[in-house]
Amino acid sequence: MEGVALSTILLVIVAGLLAGWVDAVVGGGGLIQLPALLLVPGISPVQALATNKMGSVFGTATSAVTYSRRVHPDLRTAIPMAVAAGLAAVGGAGVATLLPASVFKPIILAALIVVLSFTLAKRQAGLATALRFSGRRHYGTAVLIGVGIGFYDGLIGPGTGSFLVIALVSALGYSFLDGSAKAKIVNLATNIGALALFAPTGHVLWGLGLILGASNMAGGYLGSRMAVSKGSGFVRVVFVVVVVALILKLGFDVVQDWTR
Repeated sequence: MEGVALSTILLVIVAGLLAGWVDAVVGGGGLIQLPALLLVPGISPVQALATNKMGSVFGTATSAVTYSRRVHPDLRTAIPMAVAAGLAAVGGAGVATLLPASVFKPIILAALIVVLSFTLAKRQAGLATALRFSGRRHYGTAVLIGVGIGFYDGLIGPGTGSFLVIALVSALGYSFLDGSAKAKIVNLATNIGALALFAPTGHVLWGLGLILGASNMAGGYLGSRMAVSKGSGFVRVVFVVVVVALILKLGFDVVQDWTR
């Protein structure tokens, strides 16, 4: 932490707090946290990504525990989904070293627009749990979702929590609150999977990561408690706001890539 100004550390703390809150409610906190880390003097993009994952592990662990205590998500669905997602995240992180993220950004942007359109058109979707499948088909679909989104998290990352929530709501029929509870468990696994690849390479800035993790934990605790108390309607509103922000961010990135 030597040479880092106090104002920069305070910025990282505030960003971690806000990111933890957003991640706990609906996912997408990386939009706040990662840009703040990139403002740290001398930090490389890969160090920012690795340190971001470390902070996120603390936040998602806190919100996962809080949700589990208050919402009691179905672990028979969440655990296999999380294991599949964590393993897929390691694979995605490995592929990320070979392919530029710009190749995938237009695809992800299109997917987010579809997600937003679905959420706005289906106003009652996610307000109550009404499972679409049962038995093996239910668990198989959950694992496939985990593999696909886990791989994406390791490969690119932004919006992973939001993708998990909308997949759980639209494909499996969970409410936004139940979907968020399971998404935190799965997202914790993907963060651990990606961090397992980054940590041995020496890219994690441990001091900064611990500070970020502490603020992320506080935000995750506050966000998950608020989501539980406010219910699925509140989570749906925050979800729409975060997805719009993701669309604007990725849209800006795509335009920049095209004009270079």
